[in-house]
Amino acid sequence: MNKLKQRWGISSNWQILIIFIVFGLTGSSSLYVAKPALEFLGLTRMNFSSDLLGGVGYYALRILMIFPVYQVLLVTYGWIFGQFRFFWQFEKNMLSRLGLGRILK
Repeated sequence: MNKLKQRWGISSNWQILIIFIVFGLTGSSSLYVAKPALEFLGLTRMNFSSDLLGGVGYYALRILMIFPVYQVLLVTYGWIFGQFRFFWQFEKNMLSRLGLGRILK
């Protein structure tokens, strides 16, 4: 745990617990929110063909939808749980590793 605290720049086990809770809530919530978001856009599983390629296309689109939803929820939950600074820095680092760092400048 000490290595993790040092790497993340946090000082207490309580913060680690909160960070793990935020990651768990964010992952679950982003999966839950992605389906209605696609339905809102008119993209349901029935809009895709019933063969394997249609299924792959739908689920690939759903995974792509999960990514931005996850990013927003991560910072939001981090703010709610009082760890906004940690998660904002985490977001900036993750997006810069993906080559999207210019979005946050």
